[in-house]
Amino acid sequence: MPKPTKGPRLGGGPAHERLLLANLAAQLFEHRSITTTETKAKRLRPLAERLVTLAKRGDLHARRRAMTVLRSNKDAAHVLFTEIAPLVAEREGGYTRITKIGNRKGDNAPMAVIELVLEPVAPKKKAAKKAAAPKAEKVEEAPAEEVVEEAAEAPVEETAAEAPAEEKAE
Repeated sequence: MPKPTKGPRLGGGPAHERLLLANLAAQLFEHRSITTTETKAKRLRPLAERLVTLAKRGDLHARRRAMTVLRSNKDAAHVLFTEIAPLVAEREGGYTRITKIGNRKGDNAPMAVIELVLEPVAPKKKAAKKAAAPKAEKVEEAPAEEVVEEAAEAPVEETAAEAPAEEKAE
């Protein structure tokens, strides 16, 4: 658990904040996406990312450390270790996404959706461009040289063909 922030906490004291964040994390792992206030989502993100990193390790010690945060919610821990961890095994971080969705109707509180990013990791665009660029240049150069050679050969043949015609005329 990260160091508690100074100042007001979510809904009360530090113990209540830990319980609240543990429940939010358990619901996030069970449902893959939850709607909550922006403040709670921002406070939940580091805790959820840390738990996913533990789940990727997958050993007994990591499972026990995750259970200290999730308390008695064994279902959420099971889903985290057996379903979510294999899906994010290739990802090096950024397991959650927060999307702001506007304000709540009753008290006008800013709301957000926090969800797990479970899509496969795509290769970086810069590396793909560098790999594709040299191939494209080689392809462009080869036809240009062939066209130049064909153009150079054609006039030579015409000149040779014209020369005997001129000799015959004389």
